[in-house]
Amino acid sequence: MQDPRHVVETIENRGTLPEGDEERFTGYGVMGVPFRSGHVLCLRRFPVTSLGRGYTSVWHRDPGGCWTFIQDVPPQSGCSRYFGSAVDRSLVQDIRIEWSSPWSFSVDTRGEHPVHWQVRLSRTKLSDLMNAAAGYLPEALWRSEALLRAISRVGSMALGAGRINLVGAVPNGQRFRANPKRIWVIESSQADVCGRDLGEMGPLAEQVSLGDFWIPQRGRFFTGSSYLEPFDETRHMFATSRADGGERCMVCA
Repeated sequence: MQDPRHVVETIENRGTLPEGDEERFTGYGVMGVPFRSGHVLCLRRFPVTSLGRGYTSVWHRDPGGCWTFIQDVPPQSGCSRYFGSAVDRSLVQDIRIEWSSPWSFSVDTRGEHPVHWQVRLSRTKLSDLMNAAAGYLPEALWRSEALLRAISRVGSMALGAGRINLVGAVPNGQRFRANPKRIWVIESSQADVCGRDLGEMGPLAEQVSLGDFWIPQRGRFFTGSSYLEPFDETRHMFATSRADGGERCMVCA
């Protein structure tokens, strides 16, 4: 079985978009890592998108519930296009991902909200089994919302990471379908944000969500594709961040 770095390199160099009329993305990232201190970090790297240029995004939630989205593209060309109405700040910064081994990588953002994050992945018998099963599913079945709901229920129980949704609506109103084709466990993670050490990984007292997307209570890394409903100004919100974000958020010194 291929290691995560090899799979990621293949996506970066030869990744393709699935067919469809939706806004589509192919890539990888960290579904979410909660820390006992109350912080949460997520990563999205989509080298191939139907919006045009590929992009990287880091999501940070502080213990007070403030969400900061960092992207290396304008907000309407990245994740804030879909989550912005629930996000306090959307920032454009340089983001770099570097793999130090087949199972370890780091993420660094440079700018107003600096993040230095190290992640080590591992495999388990259960993750190997789920990845093998996912490989046998024909592409047509990955488009079935009924199947994705069933996978979500099984995944919620099997992964031991709290509630998981692979289909639903994001805060700005668009419907989404997530197709994680491979999943690995995050064995360890250390991070500091604005010079503050986030401490040990660990589940939060209450699982958090953004719309119907739930942040796992234990760190998981994925590769795969996502589909989102095209923007419709009559039904979807154009917001990229909340108006009161500057008042609620932890300010980097």
